[in-house]
Amino acid sequence: MKKVISLISIICLFACSKEVMLDSYPCIDGDCNALIQLDPLVSPGVYQDDNGYWNIEYNGINYFTIETQLDEVVDEYVVNNIPLVEVGYDSDTWVAFDSLSFTVPTYSYLSWFTNGEFNNPIPVGEMTYTLTDIVQLSPPLNIAGYQIQKNFCWECPYAEEAIGTKTKYSYYTRQQIFMYPQMIGDTVKVYVNASWGSKNGIQDGLEKEFKIIIN
Repeated sequence: MKKVISLISIICLFACSKEVMLDSYPCIDGDCNALIQLDPLVSPGVYQDDNGYWNIEYNGINYFTIETQLDEVVDEYVVNNIPLVEVGYDSDTWVAFDSLSFTVPTYSYLSWFTNGEFNNPIPVGEMTYTLTDIVQLSPPLNIAGYQIQKNFCWECPYAEEAIGTKTKYSYYTRQQIFMYPQMIGDTVKVYVNASWGSKNGIQDGLEKEFKIIIN
């Protein structure tokens, strides 16, 4: 009888125990920081002026890059060698396309080929296709790289997570931000949010805002 009572007590001990929550500070050095910067290799000559605005010269590349280096986390926040870290990107600028053109090569039915295996045909010309009124088919694009569909559920629990773009589980990330010639002279804002930890434990966040002038 005593053995049965002891066994029941052990079962109750484990069944009734509370979930253990992580309570240690996420970062190894006790202070979560991140190096967040505009990549000068992608945008040579980028600089911050006296008013705090970053100046990027459009050099024909339709994007600039933000790179982030996060502080490392303690073992409690590493699962299967994967750190529980995240970086989110968003901006205040949206782009709507009224038309889209693309050019594809054309081939003759009896085309010449680059080799004797006849698997690399040589194009005989080009054809350009243009799609118009695509703004009615596709919602505006945020330059951070995401769209919001017409039937998006703003009241749903996942709504906040669906806004912006995110990179996870890596201490070093690079995010391309879209730009194009028509943006020259415009000022855009890009928001970066770095976080360490898990939703089941302590989280620590770091936010940074870039005010950028496209020259």
